Amino acid sequence: MSELAALLARRRMVRDFAEGVPVAEPVLAAVLDAGLRAPSAGHAQVVTCVVLTGEEVARFWSTTGEPGADSAWLRGMRRAPVLVTVWTSADAYAERYAETDKAGPDADPAWSAPWWWVDAGMGAMAMLLAATEAGLGACFFGVPPARQPQLAGVLGVPPGWASAGVLALGHRAPDERPSGSARRRARRPRSERVRQQRW
Repeated sequence: MSELAALLARRRMVRDFAEGVPVAEPVLAAVLDAGLRAPSAGHAQVVTCVVLTGEEVARFWSTTGEPGADSAWLRGMRRAPVLVTVWTSADAYAERYAETDKAGPDADPAWSAPWWWVDAGMGAMAMLLAATEAGLGACFFGVPPARQPQLAGVLGVPPGWASAGVLALGHRAPDERPSGSARRRARRPRSERVRQQRW
């Protein structure tokens, strides 16, 4: 098995983090750099991260959650010492593709795919793999739509930007075990998801 195949096999979402164990700055920098090296349509380099540590982590949870909410998931996730909020902008991609080396300002604005979301997902995956390689636990999750405007306001995110999700980073709790959908649902065989020549 290649190093990449082994890394992909090890990667999973971790939802229970060790209390009070920080992520070293060089390790965090390496994870973020991996996200910045992900593919970017038109080399637009629009996807932007706002990194939260310390008291800002607690502020994130109070902004995005229901007052008094409690669950095993929340308790485990709230212990993550780092949250990387990921933001993207359709308008910024439109501006990039209006430049002369692309379609130009008079081009049809129709997209073959919403590349601002595609690129955000690629960046998140790159960070997940880098975190796994560094021995960290990581979980990518979404912000409830109704809470996204408040979060954007708290973080000073400019208008026209949308939350693509959040990457929780930290060290696994000592008794952390696989949880979530992957535990309840078997991985589908390749034959059901990869087709040759036609569907």
